[in-house]
Amino acid sequence: MAGYTVTRADLSHAVYQELGVPLSEASDMVDAFFEEISEALAKHEEVKLSSFGTFGIRHKKARIGRNPKTGVEVVITPRSVLSFTASNLLKKRINKTLNS
Repeated sequence: MAGYTVTRADLSHAVYQELGVPLSEASDMVDAFFEEISEALAKHEEVKLSSFGTFGIRHKKARIGRNPKTGVEVVITPRSVLSFTASNLLKKRINKTLNS
């Protein structure tokens, strides 16, 4: 399955075509959208996008890891990681596309 990466420029172009606003304004809208999401996640807030999914922050505890090459044990420090849970509508749409 060949992959394609959707970029900010692609999203800006889609907004430009859909709304008919100047491309620079469309780019500003896309940037503002991602900035708003980033700021909310930085405050450890959950971001829910209807019919798309939920972004959230999970906290991982410290644990012992092992370097697979040398076998040396190291302590992996506690950290926060970004998580995404797709909505049921998005899952159905993806599965419908794959099964077509």
